[in-house]
Amino acid sequence: MLGAEGHALTLAARRAERLESARAQLEAEGFDVLAVPADLSVEEDIRRLVATHRERHDRLDVLINSAGVGVGAAVGDIDTGKLDRQLATNLRSIPLMYRECVELLEVAGAEHGNALVVNLSSLAGKHGEAWLSVYSATKAGVVAFNEAMNGELKDRGIKSTALCPGFVDTPMTDFMKEQIPADEMIQVSDIVESVRFLLRLTPGCLVPEIVFTRPGGAIGVATP
Repeated sequence: MLGAEGHALTLAARRAERLESARAQLEAEGFDVLAVPADLSVEEDIRRLVATHRERHDRLDVLINSAGVGVGAAVGDIDTGKLDRQLATNLRSIPLMYRECVELLEVAGAEHGNALVVNLSSLAGKHGEAWLSVYSATKAGVVAFNEAMNGELKDRGIKSTALCPGFVDTPMTDFMKEQIPADEMIQVSDIVESVRFLLRLTPGCLVPEIVFTRPGGAIGVATP
């Protein structure tokens, strides 16, 4: 969608082979694509990712912070390594990305007042989920940091929006599909359309967060 809207694309992912497959597919569709293997839980990888983008582009109009990992566990069974992984990937990576990208975002913001950062949170960040307690805490932190950035960057033409969906039909939610059929989950296309909508807003309009639920407002309780 971003490519179709005229944006050059810089992609990052941990798995180089999957990243290359995505890059090749997008290039075959005629899009300008730069792919950078990176683990967003690692600060040096974030620095290298942004530096590689800067070598090719002198600006950043849209930043999508979507790296995430969820590990369910009862509170008495929380594994420290898995806890740290969720904190580093879901939450710590976002302030680091802002820090490294803010000057590039400011270039776009100064030109058109509509530089956009989309931060993938979760409905679990609005309503803490049993068994997903650490994940919920990281996603609540994303919402709070997103709010803080709108206060801090409001005069630089940079807007931040937190997306807070319930279960989306992706491989990450396969563990729930016996309880909620895939076609009854929120669809990837719903998330895509929300970003398209945000790109259409005028400089004087900010949507700080979007909450996505199933009809009836069902949150969907995760159980082991």
